[in-house]
Order: sequence, then structure tokens, then C-alpha cells
Amino acid sequence: MNQIYRWLGTTKQNIHQRLNRELKRSGEEEQIKVILLQIREDHPEMGCKALYRKVNPQTMGRDRFFGFYRNYGFRIAPKKSFKRTTDSSGVIRFPNLVTGRELTGVNQVWVSDITYYEMNGKFYYLTFIMDRYSRRIIGYSASNTLSTEGTTIPALKMALARITDNQEAKPIIHSDGGGQYYSRKFIELTNGRLRNSMCKNVYENPHAERINGTIKNSYLKGYGPISFGDLTKKLNKAVYMYNYEKSHSSISHYTPVAFERKLNKELVTLN
Repeated sequence: MNQIYRWLGTTKQNIHQRLNRELKRSGEEEQIKVILLQIREDHPEMGCKALYRKVNPQTMGRDRFFGFYRNYGFRIAPKKSFKRTTDSSGVIRFPNLVTGRELTGVNQVWVSDITYYEMNGKFYYLTFIMDRYSRRIIGYSASNTLSTEGTTIPALKMALARITDNQEAKPIIHSDGGGQYYSRKFIELTNGRLRNSMCKNVYENPHAERINGTIKNSYLKGYGPISFGDLTKKLNKAVYMYNYEKSHSSISHYTPVAFERKLNKELVTLN
């Protein structure tokens, strides 16, 4: 192999660095698609230049972003044939393991999504992981970029504290097709502990979509964070209030934490 690298005028290290850059770029592009779909719904008249400044992509310059924006139909007046989907050829996809599945307890299905939060003329990114049975937010993060290290990785590490290595049934982690959910680092963390699942379009991940809107609109907008540090602090408060104070009709009007405690007491009684 070393001889082949010499013939090509490069090194093994350069090849791997190039591959890592390409993986990072393709991953960010897939997640930007998801974010732009959200933004286009909330800001139907926002132009490409403003979007570029606010999204602040890490792996593409302005011209590349403009081409990406046009090619995927994000113009202000998109063609009627444009479909809201994150599917794309050439990217890693996992089968949808969630649709139609009946849940009987916690740690069976976790749903996750990344959304944006606009503050001071810039977009920041919020990642949530929620237990679908109890509605409890079990992992979350705030980031000023769409990097995997700032979004899905810290949220996933937080969520993984709920399970043990010898747990027989592995929870399903269900997400959209964004690149942060199939990055090498994310898959390394899920390997052996979780089962990866993806939806073909956002309508197959409604619980994650709903938690995005709840935290942003019912909590953060009212708290009015003024800086990234303040956003992080107030996100902690928002998640606490949601988990400990907000009741849900879908879980007999318990709060998520109270519902999980009720389940634990029932298990103790049965044993």
C-alpha cells in the first residue's frame, strides 16, 4: 500500500484526512437540509445570503452554499414538486424500526432531532433526545455550529447514562436522516448499546418535532436568552421545567419524571 501511495504522490495520512473531510462535509450537508426545511417554514421570505450568514456552515463557503441552496429547491418560491424529505443517495441510512411499534415501557424507543434557535441575528442549534414512552427529555445540548461534537454527541452521552452495558434489550434511537446521526463518532457510541433507526421524512418523527417546538416556543422565547452562555443556562432550566413540572395527557397527566417514578414503584411492587 505504501508503494501505491507513493505512485499517487500522497501518503496514507493525507488520504484518511481527505476522507474524513468528505465525510464531515456530506454529514453537514444532510443536516443543513433538515435545518433549512425548518427555517423555510418559519421564515418563508428569508433569502439565501441571510440564510448563509445565520446558518454559518463549517464545511462550505458562500458560493458552494448558494449552489447547494439552489440544487435542493430551497429558493423562496420552490417548485410544487419539491417534497419535504431528508433522503439522499450516497449517504448512510438505517431502516425505520419505530413506525407501528407498540411500546410497553421506558428505554425502548428514544427519538431525537436537531433544531435551530435564532438569537441576536444568528442561529444556534439545539439537540434533544426524548424517551418516547415517558416523554422525558433524557439528553440535550446547545451548540453554535452543526458539528457532531456540539450536537448529537453530548446529547447522546447524557442519554446513555440511563442504560447499563448488560441491558438485554437495546433501546432504539430514532432520528431523521441528518448527517450527525450517521457520523463515525455517533455510530461508535451507539454500537452495541443502541439500535439505529431513521425516518424517510420528518412526518415519521413527530414526537421529536413536537419537543423542539415546545422547548423553543413555550420556554426559551419566554426566558429570552441574550448570549450563547445564557442560552445554555436557560436550556437547562427549560428541560428541568419540562421534565419535572409539565404534565402530559398522554401519560395520565403526570409529568415525565413523576410518570417514570410511578412506573418504577409498580415494578418494585410486582417484584
